[in-house]
Amino acid sequence: MTDFLALAQPGVQQLSPYVPGKPVDELARELDLDPATIIKLASNENPLGPSPKVLEAIRAELAELTRYPDGNGFELKSRLATRCGVEVNQVTLGNGSNDVLDLVARAYLAPGLNAVFSQYAFAVYPIATQAVGAQGKVVPAKDYGHDLEAMLAAIDANTRVVFIANPNNPTGTWFGPDALARFLERVPSNVLVVLDEAYIEYAAGNELPDGLKYLAKYANLLVSRTFSKAYGLASLRVGYAISSAQVADVLNRVRQPFNVNSLALAAACAALEDAEYLAQGRELNDAGMAQLEQGLQALGLSWIPSKGNFIAVDFGRDTAAINQALLQAGVIVRPVAGYGMPNFLRVSIGLPAENARFLEALAKVLNA
Repeated sequence: MTDFLALAQPGVQQLSPYVPGKPVDELARELDLDPATIIKLASNENPLGPSPKVLEAIRAELAELTRYPDGNGFELKSRLATRCGVEVNQVTLGNGSNDVLDLVARAYLAPGLNAVFSQYAFAVYPIATQAVGAQGKVVPAKDYGHDLEAMLAAIDANTRVVFIANPNNPTGTWFGPDALARFLERVPSNVLVVLDEAYIEYAAGNELPDGLKYLAKYANLLVSRTFSKAYGLASLRVGYAISSAQVADVLNRVRQPFNVNSLALAAACAALEDAEYLAQGRELNDAGMAQLEQGLQALGLSWIPSKGNFIAVDFGRDTAAINQALLQAGVIVRPVAGYGMPNFLRVSIGLPAENARFLEALAKVLNA
């Protein structure tokens, strides 16, 4: 019998499929639980639900489902260009920001070349890199975050891409504007820096650098963002990149036709205009983070300080049994052993009642 794994590209052979957070319906089937009693704090989703303006935009678009979407995404790209202070030809749309990361790898990486990224960084960086046969150079983390100096030192003549996330997933760690400026100043101009800002909307004031402010000075910078988190559109899969016009042109050469569907385009346009929803989400996230930190402290637990909409909790021991007990209680959080962090569970910020339910269930598990 033909071994089709052996026929696959060497980099693909070595990959393991990405494991997402467990869906509510899947847990309900596995443990015979009522889905209505399950809470999911595993996938960094927005607990508010979609904006009413988004739902209205989607309803208005439903009658056109027989038509292909605008393959160029003109309306959304125009609004993003205005919002971000760039030209339309600097915007690349993606089927989620994951798609953007994959486009970068397909366009700029190949066997014999490498990408640099941090230990404990987003799983898509090594997946996208290995899938095209390139080498991933993993730089040891510093206090669970990016060691930018070490990442600079890891760049060599075969490096074409550096992936950095701010804040980082799954750790929630971040670096400030000065650190980013020093880093960009020293990266070779022929190395594309992908600044993944999937959680940037949760930042307040100047605690995180706004990658868009560095684009005019650094032609080798690409800023990746998403509508899946703060904008609450995870199911629709729509993200984008802002870069130089030349980099955007290259990405559009490998981009799948119609990679963002009509409902996602309409929803994203509406979401961009709903400042009230975004502010409400930030407020809810800040309060939920404080609620979880206070509850974890009462349980004698520690965590990694986070600027995202999640928190990585340190249990000081393997968390497989703790996670399974939480599942039995109808609480879904995210194990991160696959990231090399077996002693941690990542917990998304939920509604106040969901956060309280998690803390209550966790207390029972730890005291059992």
